[in-house]
Amino acid sequence: MSQIFEIDKQLQKDALYMSRCLQLAACGIYGARPNPMVGAVIVAPGGRIIGEGYHAKYGEAHAEVNAFASVRAADEKLLPQSTLYVSLEPCSHYGKTPPCADLIIEKGVRRVVVGCEDPFAKVRGAGMKKLREAGISVTVGVLEEACRELNRRFITFHEQCRPYIILKWAQSADGYIDFKYRPFMLSTPYTQMLAHKLRSECQAILVGRVTAERDRPRLDVRCWSGPAPRRMVLSHNHVIDAVIYECHRDNLQTLLVEGGALTHQAFIHRGLWDEIRVETAPVALGQGTHAASLPSNIEEKSHAIYGRNTITVYRKSIPQNFDF
Repeated sequence: MSQIFEIDKQLQKDALYMSRCLQLAACGIYGARPNPMVGAVIVAPGGRIIGEGYHAKYGEAHAEVNAFASVRAADEKLLPQSTLYVSLEPCSHYGKTPPCADLIIEKGVRRVVVGCEDPFAKVRGAGMKKLREAGISVTVGVLEEACRELNRRFITFHEQCRPYIILKWAQSADGYIDFKYRPFMLSTPYTQMLAHKLRSECQAILVGRVTAERDRPRLDVRCWSGPAPRRMVLSHNHVIDAVIYECHRDNLQTLLVEGGALTHQAFIHRGLWDEIRVETAPVALGQGTHAASLPSNIEEKSHAIYGRNTITVYRKSIPQNFDF
């Protein structure tokens, strides 16, 4: 019984420090991509954090490097008895920077706790294998769901060889996206700001040819501070498969599809979506273009009210397996 209690106590400690890794990792939301967001924490015996860091900018030091660099000279002697927590598997290959697994081995930490495996083909378990072969104890899967959630765009890109696809539209209470087939402002200044924030977090944005010609959208981030996504227009000469190919070729890991209804429906029909964001305004328009129909394999992830409008976020539902 006491052994079970000790194991449970260790799991709680691991989860606590992994939560800090996730907090740090999120700081790299703009600078890290197309690399994943990663946080690292070094914990000495007794539970004191002696170093921490995150991957701040693509091409520069990874989270583990920054964590070791933050350790004070007086604490260097504690590293051989310390535990390194990192939200994503340490890299084991030479890219823009040397392998983090080699640095961890060099520093001599006794234990490494990893949130989730890196799906990138040049890593994918090799980092943890190298650490174990060096005699380091490795624990994998602490807060795994949360770690995968943070980097769901990076993980989708590498596991499915396509960008993480977000479909987004605004509609009236009775389900129209325009009024008498003409543009109609349904968003509020605040929800428009949120839309531009979302754009800044995506690397490509797409609309259909009709929307591009009729509405002439700027598709920029003028209401938010951040990088603007690459602008793409879907036409007969630029079909969905070509868009997916271009995104994968150019390492564009997130594609935001803003409309219109036929474009959204085409992606839904193909099952090419990961997230659907629907903003609903409390007005009835009575006629116009109907919004796309939501797919059946969907579950509500969040629902929030912003002034008079609501934003609902959907994800694909996970099939349930039943044993009889």
